[in-house]
Amino acid sequence: MTSKFHILNQRKNTVTMKLVLLIILIVSFTGALAQVKKGSAPEDVGAKERLDIGKDEKVWMMTYFRQRYPTRIEIDEQGKTVEVPLENPMLVAKLHLALSTDGRHWTPLNDNKPVWEQFMRDPYVRRGPDGLWRVLATGGGRGSDRVKVGPSCLYVTSKDLINWQVEGYLPLMKDARNGSGALAGNIWAPEWFYDDKTGEYTLVWSSSFEDAGWKESRLWYCKTSDWKVFTPAKVLFAPPYSVIDGTLQEHKGTYYLFHKEEEFGAKTGERRAIRVATSKNLEGPYTIVKGHLNNGQIVPVITEGPTVIKDPLKPGWLLLYDYCMINRFGASYSPDLINWTVEEDVSFPSEARHGCISLLTSEEARALIKAYSGKQEGN
Repeated sequence: MTSKFHILNQRKNTVTMKLVLLIILIVSFTGALAQVKKGSAPEDVGAKERLDIGKDEKVWMMTYFRQRYPTRIEIDEQGKTVEVPLENPMLVAKLHLALSTDGRHWTPLNDNKPVWEQFMRDPYVRRGPDGLWRVLATGGGRGSDRVKVGPSCLYVTSKDLINWQVEGYLPLMKDARNGSGALAGNIWAPEWFYDDKTGEYTLVWSSSFEDAGWKESRLWYCKTSDWKVFTPAKVLFAPPYSVIDGTLQEHKGTYYLFHKEEEFGAKTGERRAIRVATSKNLEGPYTIVKGHLNNGQIVPVITEGPTVIKDPLKPGWLLLYDYCMINRFGASYSPDLINWTVEEDVSFPSEARHGCISLLTSEEARALIKAYSGKQEGN
């Protein structure tokens, strides 16, 4: 009788635990949807419109890859990872381009298909002071060197955004080890920031020594002046939460470090969203700014991949980010890089993920439209 009672009690506890986990997942997802409905982008319909470029008009370019995640990861009360299936997963981990004249409504080039067949995620594409476009992206080599030097990221250059050259794979974490001497497991969302005071490029990315890149992740950095020799990696930002997707913006002597807080689950609640920290020095230390949403964040959950530009329409700034779990992209406006309000009238290419924005001339934009003629301009 004692054995049967023990078995029945175990089964009852198992059923109870599953019911609790189901409730947690429903509450978490409902909360995320509530935030999105309160302030997010409408459906991405405007991306199908024709793009009209006036003479001498400034044009913004967004680079991105495309994805619908196959699962959403959750963590139960016991700290166990649970994967919740999502509908219609897809992945096109290649370079895509879109253009805009207002930063809010984007027209994809090449019918929202890749403009290059090279594998990459999180493409960060910016023009350097020498006029050369330099690309950093998630997705390095997987050969035997990884055992010796750890993960790498992709480094690409282009003179015209039409012809691309793979320069190599950068093992930025090769000199970093954890307490047990192990190498990091990933280099995610690498970006570069040019310091015109020193003439150096600062590379920023996230890495973790855990069994998943989102666990106990930190933002790291190194420097180079020639893209051949890189300083040893150091921690740039280690907040009291796991952090990924860091991007830098300097304004009037202050550095703004936008990033994604990567905390979620039964114990913390849903906290996967964008935050900002500031410093007077590029290398920190950075002070976290407490945003007005979700006890410190500046945009709704679940969001990632922030990129910031000066607002093309009025004084202030635009912060763009993707709602990575529900095929949606969003934008927020700020007059001061600290206080943000969601923009409602926006449209982006379908399934766009982790955008990066750069300014083009009208001539450069026309050249891209001609080269990637899947989309033709209106005049």
